[in-house]
Amino acid sequence: NSVRPSMSRKGNCWDNAVAESFFSNLKNEVMYDRLFASRDEGKAVVGDYIEKYYNTRRLHQTLGYQTPAAVDAAYRVPK
Repeated sequence: NSVRPSMSRKGNCWDNAVAESFFSNLKNEVMYDRLFASRDEGKAVVGDYIEKYYNTRRLHQTLGYQTPAAVDAAYRVPK
């Protein structure tokens, strides 16, 4: 499938920490103990989780306990 793994040098354990944290949260908060009737239903649930909760309401430690939407809005304010 022409997929290349993300690899860092030995000792750089933080390389994919944010992505791994996201997928852990997704699995624990949405996917745990749940079966979807179709792939489209799964895509819709994941999309809703990201757009309606993860980006707009869930506070992130790496963003100073703000939401991604709040950080993005502050970044886009003209100076």
